[in-house]
Amino acid sequence: MAVALVVAAGSGERLEAGRPKAFVALAGRPLLDWSLDALRAAEVQDVVVAVPRGPHTAPWAAPPGVLVVPGGATRSASVRAALAAAPWSEEVVVHDAARPLVTPEHFIATLGALALADCAVAAAPVTDTIKEADVHGVVTATLDRSRLWAIQTPQAFRRGALERALDVDDAVLAAATDDAWLVERAGGSVRVVESTPANIKVTTRHDLRVAETLLADRLPRPPAA
Repeated sequence: MAVALVVAAGSGERLEAGRPKAFVALAGRPLLDWSLDALRAAEVQDVVVAVPRGPHTAPWAAPPGVLVVPGGATRSASVRAALAAAPWSEEVVVHDAARPLVTPEHFIATLGALALADCAVAAAPVTDTIKEADVHGVVTATLDRSRLWAIQTPQAFRRGALERALDVDDAVLAAATDDAWLVERAGGSVRVVESTPANIKVTTRHDLRVAETLLADRLPRPPAA
């Protein structure tokens, strides 16, 4: 059985909510809770949540079976702290609390893909035209979007591969935008598992409104009077 590491230590400054992002309300509940629901539905029982240091989590009570640890200065440092506290499992799935529209199927699919790789990441095919430009804004290349993927979480790992990838100095951790890159850097194999753009990351107030709209389409509607 897999163990899940949920990264919930972000400050949420760009969200301008006056509190850490994971505890901002989405449809009346903390952002973090929606991801925990999806993990339970995927039957991932052992969960470690990395939260900000300090009193920010006081109004939030961790559900049974969820271990809370202080996060680090960077995202991957928080993952390393959560992994160190996690019970043993050969399979580890890492998810950002900032993606509250994750589904149980995302967790099941990425964990299932570990049969073929050291790491498997949820990703959406890129549909926009992507151009590369230099520091002056001059376009230097138009990339082949048929080979491009927008990377999301969850990201599933063989535990040994993740431990080796995270065994680096803090400067390397700070440069990592996701943990899959650290596995690539260590020579591990990474596969993409197709997702959709609906698995959005909440960063701004606009993102939060979009998430509320998408979530409303999923929630049961009250019976007609």
